[in-house]
Amino acid sequence: MTQHVPIPGWRLSHLGHWLAQASARFDRRVLALMAANDRMPLALANLAGRGKLTASHMHISRHLALEGSRLTELASQAGISKQAMGKLVDQCEAWGLVQRQNDPRDARACRVVFTAAGLSWLQAFQEAVTQAQAELHAAVGDNVATVIALGLEAYAA
Repeated sequence: MTQHVPIPGWRLSHLGHWLAQASARFDRRVLALMAANDRMPLALANLAGRGKLTASHMHISRHLALEGSRLTELASQAGISKQAMGKLVDQCEAWGLVQRQNDPRDARACRVVFTAAGLSWLQAFQEAVTQAQAELHAAVGDNVATVIALGLEAYAA
């Protein structure tokens, strides 16, 4: 039986690698922009500036409904375990971004909702994403950025 020898370098030159690199770069830029946003609560800006807030914490920004969400919903939408999302929510609750409230539809459950500081964080997140997207357009051109966005949207669907 002959042993197959992989082509050198393929692990760092495939589409998945470049998607992961681009996603990580985009998330780092968004966090840096949020840290510099004057409307962001000072304590949260300091956490972001010191690298304590990470792309993982942005799962809450991306997936938490404005009216609140159950922990299981958040975890499912973010594609992580309920336990992992619970730890993120615990951190965000300690930092004043979110709070747990009783779920009016189910007394056994609770909902995670944004606090006032959390809504300021969400506004800073929106502004940072808008700016990071504009920077991407400037870096690669409008046509390429549009093709990237349409292609990724189709691929993810």
